[in-house]
Amino acid sequence: MSRPVLIDTDPGCDDAVALLAALEHASLEVVGLTTVHGNASVDDTTRNARAILEAVDRTDVPVSRGADRPLLVDLETSEEIHGEGGLRGELPDPGAATEPGDVHAARRIVEQARAHDGDLTLAAIGPLTNVALAHAMEPALPELLDELIIMGGAAFASGNVTPLAEANFHSDPHAARRVVRDCEPTIVGLDVTARAAVPPERVDGIERDGPLERSLYEWLTYYDADRLKRYGIESAAVHDALVIAELIDDGVLETRSYPMEVGADGDLTRGALVVDENDVTGAAENGEVALEANYERYRELVSASLERVLERIEAEP
Repeated sequence: MSRPVLIDTDPGCDDAVALLAALEHASLEVVGLTTVHGNASVDDTTRNARAILEAVDRTDVPVSRGADRPLLVDLETSEEIHGEGGLRGELPDPGAATEPGDVHAARRIVEQARAHDGDLTLAAIGPLTNVALAHAMEPALPELLDELIIMGGAAFASGNVTPLAEANFHSDPHAARRVVRDCEPTIVGLDVTARAAVPPERVDGIERDGPLERSLYEWLTYYDADRLKRYGIESAAVHDALVIAELIDDGVLETRSYPMEVGADGDLTRGALVVDENDVTGAAENGEVALEANYERYRELVSASLERVLERIEAEP
């Protein structure tokens, strides 16, 4: 039996790889995509999500457009990393088949959580604005979900936007604070995702005969030389795909429960994930943090899904 998953996303090169992996794996039933500002404006991330679905012939998956700005801070995007419009590559112009419905993404999250009655996994791989709004609409959201798993934060690692903050948490720190405080998430942050790369030899082995293959190659190589040097890695971190790998095989990550909080105000602490490792506050544990990952298993799972989707698209008339 497949696992129902709703993906809240801001595609995004690493989001795009994650979406392909999720859409192609038989163990996951992607019941919808909800879009949020982040790597680009929500208009662009919504267009990108739709284009990905059309490129892989999955127009059966509904799309819901979400928040166009953070709760309180100004909108910031990452097009300098992910490309103009938030996503590199050669994708089709979205058509009527993937036109978003009238229901806001936050309401769609609540509706899907209620409809699946404890069986739904919500995978949030962008800023957490939609999730925070959904929780405000339905305070029982954590109890309605099987799991909330987040790509975001940096518990014991350095940040990638500031020394303390990861991009998704920094983008909407007040949303991240609400979700971490109240929604009992599993946090898959830079502690593990910074090393979630596909080795250069596997990337170079991708044939680039068609537009999807060429796009996939660009998504896996979206870091420039300066960024690779800064982080001391050989290929780009595909952060969001590690979340999907864990959903496919729940042995990919090792997690531990902690009391946690998110800094929301001030330049230095904005978006910082604060983990009370030594129980100095006496606060209750309110979520889990991924500390280790089986990277070989991650690469096997993601590579297999990507190979399948490329073979399927190539075989279609």
